[in-house]
Amino acid sequence: MPFAFLAFLVSASAVTASLYLSLGLEFKACTLCFYQRAFACGLVAVLASGLFAFREQTARLCLVALPLAIAGLGVAGFQVWLGSTDWPRAEATWYLACPAGLLGYGTVPQQSLAAFALISVLLIGGGLREVAASRQCASALLVALVLGACAAMASIIANPPLQDLKPIPGKPLTTCLPTSR
Repeated sequence: MPFAFLAFLVSASAVTASLYLSLGLEFKACTLCFYQRAFACGLVAVLASGLFAFREQTARLCLVALPLAIAGLGVAGFQVWLGSTDWPRAEATWYLACPAGLLGYGTVPQQSLAAFALISVLLIGGGLREVAASRQCASALLVALVLGACAAMASIIANPPLQDLKPIPGKPLTTCLPTSR
C-alpha cells in the first residue's frame, strides 16, 4: 500500500485548506496554527521530493517524514486541549475559542488534529512495513517518534504568551481567542 503517497495527499489537502482559510476566508492564524501549517508544509515538501527520489523506498520515506507528522499532531492536540471546555479542563477559568472549520465540522484545530492523526497513522504504517522488511529499522521508528514529540514540545514551549482574555464577539470568529467562561 502506498503509505507515503496517501500521506502526501492528506498533507497537501491540509495545506490547501489552511491556505484557503487564511487567503480565501481571511482567517488570521494564531501562533499555534502557524506551527501546524509549517509542519504540514514541511510534510508536503519532504514527501513530494521523497516520492520522486526514493520511488523504490517509500517505506523508508515514511520514517523520514514521521517526525514532522508527530510534531504537528502534538501541537494540534495541545491546541484542541486548550479549546476544551469539559474534562479535563472543566475547572479552567478560560479556554481558547477557535473558528469553525471547513463546512462547519468541528473547529479549525480539531480538523488539523484529524488530518495530522491520519497522516501519522499512514506514516507509522509505512514505517512498520520498513521495520518488518529490513529488521533493522525499529530504532529508526522510535527515533522518529521521539524527534517528533520533542519538536512538538519545543513548539509549545516556545509559543508566545496568549493575549489577554477577551469576550467572544457576536460575529463568527476569524482567529483563535483566549476567552473567559
